[in-house]
Amino acid sequence: MVSARDGLPGSTGDGDRFGVTVRPGPEPGIVVVAVAGELDHDTAEPLHAALEEGIAAGARRILVDCSVLLFCDSTGLNVLLRARLAAKETGARIELAGLRPQVARMLAITGAGAVFPRYASIGEALAVPAADPDSGPAPEPETGRE
Repeated sequence: MVSARDGLPGSTGDGDRFGVTVRPGPEPGIVVVAVAGELDHDTAEPLHAALEEGIAAGARRILVDCSVLLFCDSTGLNVLLRARLAAKETGARIELAGLRPQVARMLAITGAGAVFPRYASIGEALAVPAADPDSGPAPEPETGRE
């Protein structure tokens, strides 16, 4: 599994701004990908690799925990959107949890938020049963974050 903690407390340099941690979910077919820091052109590769690995491993739900994601630019958004398409081809879903206001706003402005199921927290996402990947995004819970 991919695990990179570049740029988080105690590190220096450009690579020190972002971290990705991958762990199995509580049920088979669920993978939790936690992202932290600033997701941009210089830091997007670890997320791309983690999502690609989850899809290749046959995960049905890949939950991206964004609760400590401080920033996401168009490159990060592109990684998420491409992973969503790749996941859909295998019958899987990319779902977002714990969006901070600035990231939620970027998703709203671009319209990309409409294509991802979104949850207020990773705990809330894990409490919801997996939906049919062909049914479109699950209804978004009220989060008060946008």
